[in-house]
Amino acid sequence: MTADPHALPPRTFADAAPSEPEFREVPAAVVVQILATEHWSLLATRSMLWSELMSRISIHLTVSSAALVVLALVAQATGFGPGFWVMAVGLSSVLLILGTLTLLRVTLGSVEDHRLVAGMNRLRGAYGELDPSVLDRFVTSARDDSAGVAATYSLGAPRPMFLQAYSSTLFFLACFNAIVAGTLAAIVTFVSGGSTVLVATLGVVGLVAYAGGHSFMARRLFKGTEGRRAVPAA
Repeated sequence: MTADPHALPPRTFADAAPSEPEFREVPAAVVVQILATEHWSLLATRSMLWSELMSRISIHLTVSSAALVVLALVAQATGFGPGFWVMAVGLSSVLLILGTLTLLRVTLGSVEDHRLVAGMNRLRGAYGELDPSVLDRFVTSARDDSAGVAATYSLGAPRPMFLQAYSSTLFFLACFNAIVAGTLAAIVTFVSGGSTVLVATLGVVGLVAYAGGHSFMARRLFKGTEGRRAVPAA
């Protein structure tokens, strides 16, 4: 049997192996366009993130206000009898659960926001590598480490980090939930027949325990947000 002269030769393993990608120099204008696209993507993501977080916080505060109104109406209708205290324990428990879920999302969102800011700082560093003269014109930082992110949050102004932390939405919600936790502990102790000193003591313990637990969790979550590299600012 004679071979077909038009038949293709059999492919070998070497022929089937993928070839190495060829890299070619990209014009600076194209690089800037790619970086700008990523920058706008991070900005849009950050905007949607905080829109979601503000909606969650607004819902939680609205439910909390409604619960106080319900307690006031129950007190007017029944006085401070057993029904009022049952309602107080139930509503406080619901508020604490909803608040904890909201606080968890806000904490994770704050970590995500930290990473988004670090990413935008990194992009500014890339702009600076293309043209170092633009670094002096940036209001925010071009470093993606913790110091650079803090400088971006403060818009370059010197500001103690504790002020940034204590004035944040995360700290506000954590304090709100800690107060609810302390109040719930005090109410349960009072209903159980505890003395005034015991009610006050357990209320404070509940507040401090909740605040301390959340602080520990937040530190663990933020611990992994350190930037991979720090872009020189000059």
